Amino acid sequence: MVMSPPALASALAPAPAPPPVATRPRRVLIGTDTYPPDVNGAAYFTHRLARGLAGRGNEVHVVCASDDGPARTERVEGVTVHRLRSAPVLVHPTMRISVPARLDRLVGEIAPDVVHVQGHFVVGRAAISAARRGGVPVVATNHFMPDNLFQFARVPEPLRDRAGALAWKDFNRVFSRADHVTTPTGIAAGLLVGKGFGLPVEAVSCGIDLTRFRPRSGPGARARARRAFGLPDRDTILFVGRLDEEKRLDELVRALPRVLDDADAQVVLAGTGGQRAALAALADRIGVGDRVVLPGFVPDETLPELYGAADVFAMPGVAELQSIATLEAMATGLPVVAADAMALPHLVRPGRNGRLFQPGDVAELAWHLGGLLASPEARAAMGAASRAIAMTHDDRFSLARFEAIYEGVERNGPA
Repeated sequence: MVMSPPALASALAPAPAPPPVATRPRRVLIGTDTYPPDVNGAAYFTHRLARGLAGRGNEVHVVCASDDGPARTERVEGVTVHRLRSAPVLVHPTMRISVPARLDRLVGEIAPDVVHVQGHFVVGRAAISAARRGGVPVVATNHFMPDNLFQFARVPEPLRDRAGALAWKDFNRVFSRADHVTTPTGIAAGLLVGKGFGLPVEAVSCGIDLTRFRPRSGPGARARARRAFGLPDRDTILFVGRLDEEKRLDELVRALPRVLDDADAQVVLAGTGGQRAALAALADRIGVGDRVVLPGFVPDETLPELYGAADVFAMPGVAELQSIATLEAMATGLPVVAADAMALPHLVRPGRNGRLFQPGDVAELAWHLGGLLASPEARAAMGAASRAIAMTHDDRFSLARFEAIYEGVERNGPA
């Protein structure tokens, strides 16, 4: 059979390319026991992680406790938030706990590519169990230290070592079911190993948005920031965070009279917590009530301006696995005086961007604060060094690393 030229051309033409295979964004389900409006480092990190992943094109779901009791699902800042029915935590004034429930139905409906839990309590362990039953790989990030719970659980001092050992045993049992475990710093990773955790632990910084938290420049910038918060225009030592026992803010208040011997200074304790009334009473009792300012909760969107009102940032806490607030202060160009405890030496390099003091040594704390307030040149040099160190904690690096971890566990499949 002889083919006509048109037919021959048609026969010799390459076959049409198959239609492209439809792809969808990676689907991530984040399980957490604390999420805004909760005010703590883990809640802030989880919120920024969810929002950041969504901004990079991932489909992000968060499952957490309801902030007001009834269950609901809502879309917030590009993230689908599934709030579980909750009840008040009797030992905490504001926190709520989700009512225990299997999450199999939610995991089945969402069909995530990966589950990323932020703790081993009610939601975290339920999410891990549901993921295991559903064949979904699990990434787990630890923000936990027993010290953060002792105040609220009313654990007596003599029993804290035993209670801590039991808490770590429970943690190890739950997180050992994950495919990949992270924590914010190498020091925090070493803590887990020291507590008997047997799986590899990767240090991945919480990261911060360096475009938001950056030095404020120009004449009068600091004075304008103080006016915005109704602060007197005097040397300002700032703390941002929960006003709770393990933050040891009484040491900062008790250091202030020594600082005032040589400086016209004030301490600003920004945040809420169970120690607020006690700190105000302590300040009045030792004669510095007019120099200790307690502005309460400061919304995340105005935090950069608050850091801009300070001369020095102080972090006397002894249970910090990284300290997001310290990182934010450093990114804003502040020198830091911090306790020589847990992961704070990971951020504060003595003589370079700040000073470390022995926890409990109020005289040493006052000495370092007074020395920095007396030397604008030292503050400027250390503030620039703080910014340089903070630059290595860009949240874009952290988000990219978590995406790479997700890809790895998706490729290898659940254990």
